[in-house]
Amino acid sequence: MKKLRAAALAALLLLSACDEPVASAEPVPCASGEARGQGSSAQASALNEWIRQYQIACSQAAVAYASSGSGAGVRAFLAGTGDFAGTDAPLNDADRAAAATRCGGEPAVHLPLVIGPIALAHNVAGVGELRLRPATIAKIFSGRITSWNDRAIAADNPDTVLPATPIRTVHREDSSGTTANFTRFLADAARADWPFPAASDWPAPGGLARAGSDRLASAITRTDGAIGYVEASYARVNELATALIGDAYDDFVPPTDEAAAAAVAAATVAGADDLRLTIAYPRLRSGAYPLVQVTYEVVCRTGASEVARGFLTYAASRAGQAAAQRAGYAPLPDTLRNRVHAAAADLR
Repeated sequence: MKKLRAAALAALLLLSACDEPVASAEPVPCASGEARGQGSSAQASALNEWIRQYQIACSQAAVAYASSGSGAGVRAFLAGTGDFAGTDAPLNDADRAAAATRCGGEPAVHLPLVIGPIALAHNVAGVGELRLRPATIAKIFSGRITSWNDRAIAADNPDTVLPATPIRTVHREDSSGTTANFTRFLADAARADWPFPAASDWPAPGGLARAGSDRLASAITRTDGAIGYVEASYARVNELATALIGDAYDDFVPPTDEAAAAAVAAATVAGADDLRLTIAYPRLRSGAYPLVQVTYEVVCRTGASEVARGFLTYAASRAGQAAAQRAGYAPLPDTLRNRVHAAAADLR
């Protein structure tokens, strides 16, 4: 019986290796014990796949992740709950100071591990492909444009017959890193038309508010005339149409993983160990999708459990990033992945 189980496990690992041939010889850094994290719902599918693969390889390890939202995950981490937090936006100055206190006087580390496009998902009867420049998006979500046949939308879509349907914007009700990334994009790429700050809590009046990515996507599905921002995998699962976004070269780019990865590859890194990224939206090269989300695992540089270190190192490996890609996300560009992998392996 033991031989049969060993053979079955070997066959399962062989099938996994066939999916990711580059990573087949890379050892998994196993450890014994537990690790817990919580936070971003946008990365839940990647985390679940990493946990599954890591626990197949490391039978003495137990990893748990609660998809509670970026804000809740950060608050729990700062309160000393769990080993890491998943957040779709870097910690602000106050939270970084609080994290250093929680980590015994040593700074916390940002490990960018999940990337992907934020889709502008829409449900407008009679409209298939929709193209929107950043200025138009800002006017829609600030409430200055209220119907789908507005002249600004028509100018972005000269070959499309647009209905007079009222626009119903949908935004996150809870504190959300996706909101932070979306509003940061508007504040940078459409600053003349976005009078609100970049923030994790939705800053503009009006619209429908829903907690969590899944509820937001469901609201768009059920509402004619709706448009909202959601991590692209949720739009794909719900079969929602997604807009092409105009870039600085007046091209319109779809929310593909490859185009999102091109935007991340052009980002600047905050420091040698704390790998917070800054994306200069107006200066991205042609073909890069500008509305991109980077999800970080925030962890103490010193005091991380062996399982947390091993798990996060695996997530940053070629095998881990291949698993994230199978779950519907874009893999990290190789140069960035090497830095993240080294930083995770260096946790103590």
